[in-house]
Amino acid sequence: MIKKAVFPGSFDPITLGHTDVIDRALPLFDKIVIAVGVNVDKTYMFDVETRMKMIREVYKNEPRIEVTAYTGLTVDFCKKNNIPLILRGLRNPQDFEFEKAIAQTNRKIGDVDTVFFLTGIETSHISSSIVRDILRNGGKADLLVPRAIIKYLYK
Repeated sequence: MIKKAVFPGSFDPITLGHTDVIDRALPLFDKIVIAVGVNVDKTYMFDVETRMKMIREVYKNEPRIEVTAYTGLTVDFCKKNNIPLILRGLRNPQDFEFEKAIAQTNRKIGDVDTVFFLTGIETSHISSSIVRDILRNGGKADLLVPRAIIKYLYK
């Protein structure tokens, strides 16, 4: 049986917080599908193709990582792709409360479980929204993102 999980998110952009969770989860799974969410009501700094390209660049040497885009409910994506588990990272107690409610709902409506990883101490303060705010204000976010994507940030 192939152990497969989906790590859904906007990844606008992918951060060291994301890679911390992915890298620590990899030993547990044969495949992790990084599912880049597309919400037509949301304004992104990077288009979906660029976000996927950045993630693929970070994980270009990791065959167990697959990157794809999706719309709609994550549980529907899981059902359609026969993925039994959702992978999520938790930075703080607020994340836990928010993610717990979603995980319980996903279990109820889609029979899909969620596996949580606490982010490491050195990355728990990082979020994509902080990175975007730094970039929009002309700052340098190099210490918050994987080295492989820095070239995409300052175009």
